[in-house]
Amino acid sequence: MKKFSPDYCPLTYATKVVSGKWKLFIIFRLVEKPLRYGQIKTACETISEKMLTSQLKELETDGIINRKIYAEVPPRVEYSLTPFGNDLVNALAPLHAWGIDYMEHKKIPFPEHN
Repeated sequence: MKKFSPDYCPLTYATKVVSGKWKLFIIFRLVEKPLRYGQIKTACETISEKMLTSQLKELETDGIINRKIYAEVPPRVEYSLTPFGNDLVNALAPLHAWGIDYMEHKKIPFPEHN
């Protein structure tokens, strides 16, 4: 029997990409359209500047989001999903639906827009 190592498990890699308190929330906010930093910050009401910057950098490094800088004064930066990011959203959609069912089962309130 082969030995199993989590270092070579696709699910381990997948969960590393989305682990982080705000990453999934950020990803699902970018589904509809590209957003600027301030728009993401507003959507993630209680996130600190440091945490938001960190989560965005990690998602960009992992190839989930694009960071587009416009040559304008003042500078404008927009974040959007990459094709890999869109694939991730499609893979997570059933988990999102399961989460809604689970929250209902546990009687945990949730806003309808999530």
